[in-house]
Amino acid sequence: MQQGIITNLHIARVKGTPSDPVQEATAISGLGLEGDRSAYEGNTRQVLFVDKETLDGAGLAPGQVKENITVTGIDLSQAKAGQVFVIGDDVTMEMVGECEACGKMDAIRLGLKDQLDGKRGMLAMVKNGGNIKVGDSVRVKS
Repeated sequence: MQQGIITNLHIARVKGTPSDPVQEATAISGLGLEGDRSAYEGNTRQVLFVDKETLDGAGLAPGQVKENITVTGIDLSQAKAGQVFVIGDDVTMEMVGECEACGKMDAIRLGLKDQLDGKRGMLAMVKNGGNIKVGDSVRVKS
């Protein structure tokens, strides 16, 4: 897998409302992104990564499918649970599994659930927290 770059960051503060685009965010070890509704003790679905190429191919804007981190240069369909992504120099997130396309995708556009099947992105847990920002590098730890 190649090294990628963060193109967009979003914080989903309230369920059922659009995510807020941000230029930087704080990843908190064991919780997720500060201020995000998925950042709580015991949640394994803390952060959602989606690649920009998938969004572009589906005619979607960053943040539209509720991802937290949009990346370019990494094919997330090749990512596997257990892999660790390093963001910038210090932040690490462990992939926990694929985020399955659900009926909420068809609420965005009819047929989108099927179009994104197997390409909805990867869910991760924050292992080593810190600040992340748009433009940071993302690479797979070997």
